[in-house]
Amino acid sequence: MCNNSHAVIATEPKTPSQSVDRALSILTLLAQRGPLGVTDLARHLGVHKSTATRLLATLEKFRFVEQDGNRGKFRLGFGIVRLAGATAAQLDIAKEGRPVCARLATELRGTVTLSVLEGGGATAVAQEPSTERNWIGLRMPLHATATGKVLLASFGFEELSSALERPRQRFTANTITASGALLADLNRTRDRGWGATIGELELGLNSVAVPVRGPGDRIAGALSVSASDEHLHPDDFKDIARILTQAADEILTRLQLLTNP
Repeated sequence: MCNNSHAVIATEPKTPSQSVDRALSILTLLAQRGPLGVTDLARHLGVHKSTATRLLATLEKFRFVEQDGNRGKFRLGFGIVRLAGATAAQLDIAKEGRPVCARLATELRGTVTLSVLEGGGATAVAQEPSTERNWIGLRMPLHATATGKVLLASFGFEELSSALERPRQRFTANTITASGALLADLNRTRDRGWGATIGELELGLNSVAVPVRGPGDRIAGALSVSASDEHLHPDDFKDIARILTQAADEILTRLQLLTNP
C-alpha cells in the first residue's frame, strides 16, 4: 500500500529555485521555532532527511545555521547577524546622512550623494536634492567616480590588487582605465584624503568625494558632490573637500550617537 506521506517526502529539489525556497524555509522555521533537528526539519519541509542534511550543510558553510551544542539540533548562525548588521548599517548611514546632504546641496549648489560599497560598485543610499536624475540605488563604477576612488583607496593590498586586475569600461576620453595610472590616482586620493573626477564618467561633470567613517574607524561609505564643470572647477576641489570632510565628521558623530546614546 502506498503511504501518501512517504510520497510527499520522496520529492527531491527539481530546480535550483526549489532548493533556495527550502533553504529559506529552514531559516524561517529556525527563527520561528528555535533549534530543530534534521528529522523535524525534514518533516516540516516534506523532504527526505538526506535532502534536509544537504541543505543544512550548505547553510552551515555560510554560517547561516550552526549546530546547537551536542544536541544534534540546528539554530540560526552568526551569518544571519552579519547580514542584518550590514543592512542596518546602510539604513543608519542613509538616515543620519540625509539631513547633512540636504544642507551641503544648498551650500555647494551641486548634487550631494552618500554612497556605500556594494557588489563591486558604489551605490548611493542618499541624495540631495531630489531631482529627475535619481542616483539612489544605482551601482556606479569605482574607477570612474570620485566616490568609487575613495572606496577603492581604502582597500587592502590583496583586495586592491584583485580590483585592478578586472577590466574597466571607458566612459569618456578622460576615464582612467590603465592599472598603473589608476593606482597612482588612488595613491594621491589616499594621501590627501579626498578623490576627484574631471569628466571621467560624463564629459562636463566633475565630482569630489571624501570617506565617511563609522564607529570603530572603519570606512562606512563616501560623501560626494557633483556638478557641471562650470560650477565645480578643479581649482576649488581642495576647499570643497574640506567642507565635505567636516560634513563626514558630522555623520560619524551622528552614527556614534546611535551606538552610544
